This record gives sequence, C-alpha cells and structure tokens, in this order.
Amino acid sequence: MALHAVEDLEEAFGVSREFLTPVTPRRWLTLALVALFVGGGVSFPTAQFGTSSTSGDVPVGEVPSALPVDLLTLAVAAVGVGLLFLAVVALIGAVMEFVLIESLRTGEVTLRRYWRRRWRQGLRLFGFRIAIGLPTLALFGGWAALLVVPVLTGRDPGFSAAAFLIGIPLLSLVSVAYALVSGFTTVFVVALMIQSDSGVLAAWRRLWPSIKRSWKQYLAYVVVAFLLTVATGIVVSVVVGIVAVVLLVPVLVAVAVVHATVSVTSPIGLVLLVPIALLFGVAVLAVGALARVPVVTYLRYHALLVLGDVEESFDVLADRRPLVADP
Repeated sequence: MALHAVEDLEEAFGVSREFLTPVTPRRWLTLALVALFVGGGVSFPTAQFGTSSTSGDVPVGEVPSALPVDLLTLAVAAVGVGLLFLAVVALIGAVMEFVLIESLRTGEVTLRRYWRRRWRQGLRLFGFRIAIGLPTLALFGGWAALLVVPVLTGRDPGFSAAAFLIGIPLLSLVSVAYALVSGFTTVFVVALMIQSDSGVLAAWRRLWPSIKRSWKQYLAYVVVAFLLTVATGIVVSVVVGIVAVVLLVPVLVAVAVVHATVSVTSPIGLVLLVPIALLFGVAVLAVGALARVPVVTYLRYHALLVLGDVEESFDVLADRRPLVADP
C-alpha cells in the first residue's frame, strides 16, 4: 500500500516553491506575520511551582497567613493581564490559521480580505481549542499538585508521590490524545471548515469516518509530519541562532560605548540600552518569523496534499496541483 505521506513529500516541495516564488517583500512579510501566530496550535501556560528560602519568622513548609494587600493586588493584576494577553494571541492565531489555508489554496496572500471572511470561524476554532485545552491543563495541574501541596502544607508526601508516579502513564496517554486532536484540527479540520464553510464539530464529523477507514494513512502522516517538524525546527533554530549572534555584535559594541561614556547602570545608560535591547529582540523575532515562512508553507502543503489524496472530496488544492505537474 502506497503511503501518501511519503509520496507527497516531493510534491509539497514543488507546490511550496511555486507559491513562494518569485520572492516579493510584501508577500513574504505578510506570510511572516501569519507564520508568527500559526503552528502546532495554541499553547497554554503551564503552572510552575517551586520553593525558595523564606525570610522573617515564617517556617519552611508553611504558607504565610496573609500577604500585603498591595502585593496581592499586583500579583492578581499581573496574572490577569498575562492571561488576557495569551487569550488575544491565541485568538489571533486561530483566525490566522484560516488566513494561511486560504492563501495556500488560492495562491493569493491577502490578510485583510481573508480575516474579514473567516474571523467567525476563527472564533469557533479558538473556542474549540479552549474547550480541549483547559481540561488538559487542569488535569496536569492536579497531577503536579500531588507533589506540591504536601510540600507546602508539611504533610507526608508518600501517598501523593505514589499517586504522582501512577498518573504518569495516564498523563502520557492524555498528552498524545490532545496532541492528535489539536494537530488534526489545525492541519485538516481548518481546511474542511473552509471547504464547507462549517464549524469545527461539523468538519470533525466529516473527517472522522475517513480516519477510521484510512487510519494507516493518517498514522503514517503523523510519523512523517513529526519527523519533518523536528528536522525543520532544528534548521530554523540554527539559522535564527546564527543571525542572532551576528546581530549581537553591534549590540555589544553599543553596550561597551554606553558603559565607557555614562555607565550602563546609570539612568541615562538604562534609557539608552532599553531601546537597543528592544530593537535586538524585535530583529530576532522578525528573522525567526521570516525563517518560518518556507517551513510553515511546506508543512501545511504536505498536510493538505495528504488529505486530498486520502479522500478526494477533501482536496482543497485541486486548482493548485496542475501548476507543478510534471511536463
């Protein structure tokens, strides 16, 4: 049995090359903006717990009975702002998934038109990601609490530690299930939502019978896509790392000049260094986004080609394939 995930590797390269050339600044900058937000789905913040040395008369292993009101208010506000920021980024990313697929299937890259056309479906995708992500995050939080709570309360951690270890296989299965549902939703379901102008669940109802019929093809895609993601991720990291080192040279020169003139710890030195640090961060971020453009394009084309080959009625690239047909 021919595996489409393997057969479509070369065709995906051809379609990607046709889509990305000739290189024009506006097209690539728009794609870089899209690539900045899309990827393997939404990422939820993970709860991080730890212990640190305490000051005053609070014994280790006990929680202070009260916190200063100002500090507590500041902490709550910071968490609220952080969650709001993550939600906004996730929402933009959900809409950008549709912008990307529309661009790939039509060959025309335009942000405004596709955003206006697909933002409602982006909201549905955002809601679906939250619906499957929050329970998973809560499960992992409860699992981590099995170790953290006994440490904070000073109780015997023996039973909790045993439950923590027993939960590892379960959490592994949950992680795999979440990755598959989230990944298939991103690379397959979004395309079907565009094709039929439907919601997430309706598109999943179309995809599921195909998965049951051709599960070997989809399993092969998972393996190949994982290997491709790892390989391309390493390449992008190396490229961005090299460029970051090159960009760091003038930054270090600027820091040395500031230190020699006004000192980096002085107020004037800080005022001068903050914009330099921000420019460096923005430059590295821009380079990373540009480097991701061909990677995201290739990976998504590969997924769409596999989807269309497994199920002909799911082919959203029917008008793009002839462009790279062999002469």
